[in-house]
Amino acid sequence: MLKEESGWIETTATVVSCSYQFARMNTFRLGVQSGEKYRIAFDYVAHGQTYSDEFQSAVAIPQNEQFSIRYNPLAPQQNDRSSGVGSVGRAPLLALGVAGSIILSLLWLAVLRGCS
Repeated sequence: MLKEESGWIETTATVVSCSYQFARMNTFRLGVQSGEKYRIAFDYVAHGQTYSDEFQSAVAIPQNEQFSIRYNPLAPQQNDRSSGVGSVGRAPLLALGVAGSIILSLLWLAVLRGCS
């Protein structure tokens, strides 16, 4: 999540859409659904301009429902509900996958050398 600064401004956002996300088949999740099953798209106005973003939620939020968010006045596209939330935590999984791949490659080379 983006770091909230004390100078961020609170405003009202409106839900544009709410869609159910099916579990994706990939190496790390193996088709298991995360707790955040809904993708919520929303709009908000900052400094007279409309911004759009989305986030993942464990519960559905109806279209046109309003909720409070905080945005960075120096970069209004940054908010406390940013979609960047979903990418946090992937780096450790990627590192684990790379390390596992290297270890398996070394084991395979050791097996092949033992066969000669």
